[in-house]
Amino acid sequence: MSQSEFRAALLDPDRPAPPGLVDPQGRPAGRRFDVYRNNVTVSLTEALRQAFPVIRKLVGDEFFTAMARDFLRAHPPASPMLMFYGEAMPAFLETFPPVAHLGYLPDIARLELALRHAYHAADADPVAPEALQALPPDALVAARLTLVPSARLLRSRWPVHSIWSANTRGTPAPKLAAPEDILVTRPDYDPEPLRLTPGAAPFVAALMAGETVGTALDAAPDFDLTATLGLLIGARAIAAVQTGD
Repeated sequence: MSQSEFRAALLDPDRPAPPGLVDPQGRPAGRRFDVYRNNVTVSLTEALRQAFPVIRKLVGDEFFTAMARDFLRAHPPASPMLMFYGEAMPAFLETFPPVAHLGYLPDIARLELALRHAYHAADADPVAPEALQALPPDALVAARLTLVPSARLLRSRWPVHSIWSANTRGTPAPKLAAPEDILVTRPDYDPEPLRLTPGAAPFVAALMAGETVGTALDAAPDFDLTATLGLLIGARAIAAVQTGD
């Protein structure tokens, strides 16, 4: 019996117990394997429930449980750290026929993954707002702004932030399927998704790629720079300012 055969049987309750399994007394261990298999399935399903609470709310608990079992058979854990289990969920949702009519689900999953990664990211002290505000315009344009390790950028053609907020904070559901860009940061202990103003995402993406403010401005010619810098400062998302001095 190969490891792949054992794993396939472990994650699929419709498969029989692998042949050759015996207990310490040498007796067939099919019933013990069924108990173990059930415990593994329940644990992995619960890990997915905790990882994707908004997805679960959107599709319903019963449907999510059934979907999670399809997912775990297609994508068994690659690491013993269950807190990171579910990385393949967005891609899975993109090809899972029963949710094909819910085109925003993969990006909701990407947002929930970004929040989880931000939560576990390394700590970093933000720069004092005065350090940025004191820069003359020419020095600001030449500076590089390093964002905190918890920063994550998500660009979506769906109103992902509005959908997430409606299902976690009770805000009004979006009326239009308009694109939204989100910056995830962790200003204190919990990650926070912030909706960027239109046109700001290319600027933030360029900063995250290590470009100067001037180059980032070239990447985003039409957006509110003052509002975007204010959002980054307010979210304590800037970890360093490199002026080249």
